Amino acid sequence: MIATQIRQKDAVFYFASYPSEQLLTKVRFISRFYDEEGGEIKPEPVEEEDDVAQFIARIERSDQAFQRQLSRAKVRSIRNFYETAISQPPIPGTVLLFTPQKLHFEAWTDGSGVGRLQEPEERFLIIDGQHRLAALQFYERTHPDDTKNIQVPCVIFDGRSEDFATEMFVIINSTPTRINKSHLVDLYERVSWAEPDRRFSAYVAEMLYREADSPLRYRINRLGGRSKQEKWILQAELFNEVHRWANQEWAKIESAGADRRTAARYYAVLRDFLKAGAQVWGEAWGSGDYMVTKPVTLKAMIRVCADLAAQEADPEDGRVQRWRERLAPWTEQTPAFRNDGFYERFPAKGQVERVARIHRELSRTAGIPPRRRQ
Repeated sequence: MIATQIRQKDAVFYFASYPSEQLLTKVRFISRFYDEEGGEIKPEPVEEEDDVAQFIARIERSDQAFQRQLSRAKVRSIRNFYETAISQPPIPGTVLLFTPQKLHFEAWTDGSGVGRLQEPEERFLIIDGQHRLAALQFYERTHPDDTKNIQVPCVIFDGRSEDFATEMFVIINSTPTRINKSHLVDLYERVSWAEPDRRFSAYVAEMLYREADSPLRYRINRLGGRSKQEKWILQAELFNEVHRWANQEWAKIESAGADRRTAARYYAVLRDFLKAGAQVWGEAWGSGDYMVTKPVTLKAMIRVCADLAAQEADPEDGRVQRWRERLAPWTEQTPAFRNDGFYERFPAKGQVERVARIHRELSRTAGIPPRRRQ
């Protein structure tokens, strides 16, 4: 397909115009949709390891989200607009699509950013636009000739991890209001469908934001936060790393009780590790001239913390001093984390690969072997 490659900071994504007939064969619906004439669209199975699809499906099917009548009414309303729109474009806004597959893009040589984009082997997951496309499919059944004249503007995200896709899923189709992922993290403990491991991780992330002794206090970018301090990491990115650690030790956490008391112990471990890290990084910690407190390095350090805590988290007394000595070799690595040339010194295809690379380098420098997965 012909697409335009768009770059924004480290992010790369694509804009394309899809003929409706073609697009409807390349997307998968993960909710059941109905029209007023008894027609329906059955949801496709969602694989257990597909965290993003599971997340969307869970919200779509929850009692507090799209109940059957509301879904039917919304689809009917959109379909009616398709039937009555003449001069207005039926779908003026973009549909957001996602595929974990890294798509090959061959740019034209004129520097316009336009080129040929590979189509994915599997169907796209619809991040935003399921109702619009469901209504379009019903409309196609009764107006096939008219549908041939509709092209759908699409934004395509490819080759990203759960971290990126979950952060991109800022639109939850459960209410007319768009809900940011940061709000979702805040609400994990209040919603009935939140898994215990996510609720536990949300506790830890919340303490990292508000506790007075947290090295990340007010440095976490939360939706609605009022602190004017410079932010270092998105709340959702931080949550994903804490959740990654919790998943690795979930059997241990469950046996101890996956409550706020246990979450406070994990918070204390991460707090002490970051305090020790801040001391060994010296002036680079929090400096805009270095990448030390940028998301890519903070996420890698949390992974190192999980490795180290598995070996010597106790005793808590003297832990900061003990870990400061253990992390002391990082001080010599400070020049490598200057902004200038950082991405050349840590080459990678994207942030996911770069985080893993920095994790390995920091672990190797401090002599901390990776933990064994339980």
